[in-house]
Amino acid sequence: MMDDQQAPVSLGEIIRRQRELAELSMRQLASMVGISNPYLSQIERGLRAPSERVLHAIAGSLRTTADALTEQAAPRTPGPAAVLAAIAADPNLTARQRQALVEVYAAMTATTIARRGRERRTADGDRPRA
Repeated sequence: MMDDQQAPVSLGEIIRRQRELAELSMRQLASMVGISNPYLSQIERGLRAPSERVLHAIAGSLRTTADALTEQAAPRTPGPAAVLAAIAADPNLTARQRQALVEVYAAMTATTIARRGRERRTADGDRPRA
């Protein structure tokens, strides 16, 4: 019997499932995206991570968004509080190292949130400034 938590599914597995749901062969999707069939195969098997450009092209060809694909593949975690608690509880870190990690984590998450906001505004019809 499984708990409420399921094993996380890799991004490659999500891409493969979406490709199969779209009834596309690996060769067809690779051609649509502009990458080689072996490269797509490596992505689907989790041997290589797609670049941002390739991920967005794959998502567009599958009629979804890169965020939707990555969110499906993201491990289900309790959230930022768990990350901060793990940093605070690690006995191998000094107080200064803990503070530095917390600052880096906060900066990285703020950057990602801002980028996603810009991407959503662009997807909703706002055009980025040239």
